[in-house]
Amino acid sequence: MTTITKEEDGRHGRYVARIEGIDAEGEITFTHRGERVISADHTGVPDNMSGKGVAKALLDFMLDDARQSGFRIVPVCPFVRAQYARHPEWSDLFTTAPGEDPQA
Repeated sequence: MTTITKEEDGRHGRYVARIEGIDAEGEITFTHRGERVISADHTGVPDNMSGKGVAKALLDFMLDDARQSGFRIVPVCPFVRAQYARHPEWSDLFTTAPGEDPQA
């Protein structure tokens, strides 16, 4: 069973995934960039959690949080940016166009 939580400490935070019986954590880290805007900075999933859908579950949790809380996402992380490029229907949750490099 995968459990996902949100942790925040001032300007920075992360979505954390834990799987019962595995001593590791997957995460998407983020930074508050302004009022109602965060950047998804990094997605990390350790090898012993690989192949279990953890990164996708983290992304889904972040997207649901954005919908419920009313913020938008700058997709800095390559994984988040690539998933967004495959799902242009998420455009209401992001601050860039699909496939656009926010660091360019």
